[in-house]
Amino acid sequence: MQINEEQLKKVILESGLVSRSELDTLVKKAETKNQKLSNILLSDGKISETDLKRMEAFVLEIPFISLVNKKIDFSILSLIPEPIARNHNIISYKKSEAGLEVAMLDVDDLPMIDFIKKRSGEKILPRLTDTDSIKSALVQYRKSLQADFDNIIQKESISLKNISKDEPENTEEELKALAEDLPIIKIVDSLVSHAILQNASDIHIEPGENELTVRYRIDGMLHDAMVLDKNTAPGIITRIKVLSNLKLDEKRLPQDGRFKIEQNGEKVSFRVSTLPTFYGEKAVVRILKEDSHGFSLDSLGFHGEGLERIYDSLKQRVGMVLATGPTGSGKTTTLYTMLEILNKPEVNISTVEDPIEYQIPRVNQTQVKPEIGLTFANGLRSLLRQDPDIVMVGEIRDGETAGLAVNASLTGHLVLSTIHTSSASGAIPRLIDMGVLPFLIISTVKTIIAQRLVRKLVSSKEKYLLSVDEIKNLAKVVDLDRMLSILKNEKIIGPEDKWETIPFYKPVKNNESPDGYLGRVGIHEVLKVTSSIKEMIIRGSSQDEIEGQAKKEGMMTVLEDGVFKAVLGQTSLEEVFRVVSE
Repeated sequence: MQINEEQLKKVILESGLVSRSELDTLVKKAETKNQKLSNILLSDGKISETDLKRMEAFVLEIPFISLVNKKIDFSILSLIPEPIARNHNIISYKKSEAGLEVAMLDVDDLPMIDFIKKRSGEKILPRLTDTDSIKSALVQYRKSLQADFDNIIQKESISLKNISKDEPENTEEELKALAEDLPIIKIVDSLVSHAILQNASDIHIEPGENELTVRYRIDGMLHDAMVLDKNTAPGIITRIKVLSNLKLDEKRLPQDGRFKIEQNGEKVSFRVSTLPTFYGEKAVVRILKEDSHGFSLDSLGFHGEGLERIYDSLKQRVGMVLATGPTGSGKTTTLYTMLEILNKPEVNISTVEDPIEYQIPRVNQTQVKPEIGLTFANGLRSLLRQDPDIVMVGEIRDGETAGLAVNASLTGHLVLSTIHTSSASGAIPRLIDMGVLPFLIISTVKTIIAQRLVRKLVSSKEKYLLSVDEIKNLAKVVDLDRMLSILKNEKIIGPEDKWETIPFYKPVKNNESPDGYLGRVGIHEVLKVTSSIKEMIIRGSSQDEIEGQAKKEGMMTVLEDGVFKAVLGQTSLEEVFRVVSE
């Protein structure tokens, strides 16, 4: 359904919201920029999105629908999976004999209409809506699932108390029967579905003295999700063990396993770890969405000179590119994004990983299995006999793996890997500690990336200016003059701006997010091993001295990049300081 631009202009003029002279100017601007008139109207603030969508609906002769504060039946809402609804801005909200009514921001998205038609088997009736309506409806996915879960617990509570007896003499057959009980299956399925829809990275199932606590890690923060009767613990843990193919009657030793499911057309892998605690077994389930690749370095938060340095290092045929940072800082995602850039028909890419988080077409990925002798070192040694051009090693953990990775880069391979250090400059003494000689480091390591993940502010954030005391506190951790120079060079602020006039932002709790944050973005430092830094490595210079030289040569530290993104309004200063500890 294409919008007739001439008709839209006529309706806009008739509304009286824009004068004829203003409209003529905007039309010329749209033609110059090769953009739609509607985009220019919105970007110039001449008209609200809701008014524009109502006019577009009038021209298209379809209804406009507002979903703000409108309760949608979950059975209808869930006809479109939450990830698709969020990514394509489309909500199913009403079902009748005439068909399924769906609210959309873009009624030209015909492939999506066709997808929903095939999925639901219903005739699709498109309706135009606005962004506030989409946000209001997306919140209901979470709330409806919570209500659905509570309903299961209430209905099955008596049955759960009867079946969940954690007795030492239980045989494996009895435990298996417990895990296959319908209430337990429903609870575990709901826990998993709930976590996937909330974009959780981990599920923590923790037994206590009087209850079982379930927590989700969302955007790097743990949140209480459920508190269940302690009698449910044996059944839930056993059910997870059954899914992961673990030993059901082994409760004294930690176990590791994995399983896969497909939900709403999305493949999801789960890595499971169980651990004996004082009150019973604890389970942590890591959620890995196999279709979550497709990032770009820009979308991960790289920018400016740091981004150029990474692209330059990826053009090299040999050498090492290292990503550093604590667990959960997004190192592996950064490496996968680089692999997708390098993934061309003319190159052979092989990896050794633990675990394989995302599956990439045309990349030969090997899963480490230490229990049968397939370690990172042994896997890398075998992999190098497979004639690879580019090698990714999931993690350099020991001297043997480090030595093999260095030798691989010396013998004509581009090697990507991760290493656990807190900063980019810290990777150099770490490699030396593992037994890699300094002259080998300067011959192989091209670029070192350090990173953290900070939560992103939602659109309804609060703007404020720093007080004198806040500026003084900021000066204790950041060189304010250097930071101001970086912001001016990147044209983020004006040439005359000072810290007193630069706006920052605070989170605001609302329907979109309970804590004012949604999603995460990376903050990075990208250290290029230049000739001067090579000399410092050979001389045995300290980590701080190497970092100081890298800063002189244009490297922005993780903390500085955090402040940079706070000025952009992507995150808050409080979030940056929470994540980056000096």
